Amino acid sequence: MLQRFLDPAVLASLSSLDLVAKTVVDGFVAGLHRSPKFGFSQEFAEYQQYVEGDDLRHIDWNVYARTERLYLKRFKGETNMQLLVLLDTSASMTYGSGKINKLDYARYIAASLVYLSSQQRDAAGLIVFDQDVSNYVPPSTRQGQLMRLLHAIESAEGGLRTDFTKPFTHFQQYLKKRGLVVVLSDFYEQPEQIIKVVEPLRYRGNEVILFHILDPNELAPKFRDPVLLQDAEDPASAMEVSPDYARNEYKAKIEDHMKTLADKAAAAGLDYVFMNTGRPLDEGLRSYMSVRMRKR
Repeated sequence: MLQRFLDPAVLASLSSLDLVAKTVVDGFVAGLHRSPKFGFSQEFAEYQQYVEGDDLRHIDWNVYARTERLYLKRFKGETNMQLLVLLDTSASMTYGSGKINKLDYARYIAASLVYLSSQQRDAAGLIVFDQDVSNYVPPSTRQGQLMRLLHAIESAEGGLRTDFTKPFTHFQQYLKKRGLVVVLSDFYEQPEQIIKVVEPLRYRGNEVILFHILDPNELAPKFRDPVLLQDAEDPASAMEVSPDYARNEYKAKIEDHMKTLADKAAAAGLDYVFMNTGRPLDEGLRSYMSVRMRKR
């Protein structure tokens, strides 16, 4: 049942991004209740388990209806946590072999994270970029911030080439508080260059999560005859690819790229999470919650 709430193919049928975000987060939170490995009160800072003698007025009966477990909603002041999501909308992100493309999948993750952040009363912001910054919503907890963020995420359109330098420079100019930085991208750039640009954020005391988003067909291309492939970010660049090359050399290259990026991210103190657009979104949310709890 939980997988259905987090399945990107199912989410694609929903009418609006705010409904997607609510569906994903509600399904994820319910899953934390049921999981034998993750204690809900540890994973979701807004709740604590009911014990005899607690004030019954604070029980969240909606949670009880879903889980048959009693939890108290904790009403506390705003936290000092700040979340900034950097959403890559470069041309390569518009590729998709299934019902949704990589940009749609990244939108679902971004929307779910800002929705979850809103539920926890954290300040959240957004930078949309390709080779330049196309939109910036400063982190805030003021009224209406969630809808501003969801609107910006939903209206983000596929752009041109990727340039990680500009958005990260932009971010550092407006950085007021330390917090969590989430980067959603297919990271079609040399791992060394990516880490070189991102790593300075760690020096400022931020926790950084790289969500590496790829389509299943990019991991294991399936075709029987030679095909002419064109670079989405460089229309003048094209090469003929044989099925044998796709099965062997290409597969080795993409796996090496992913491993190198993951290794260099770990060495720089960055969290790396691989996301396959054919898979449910719960791994991304669990990774976010794990890092958030580490910051507390």
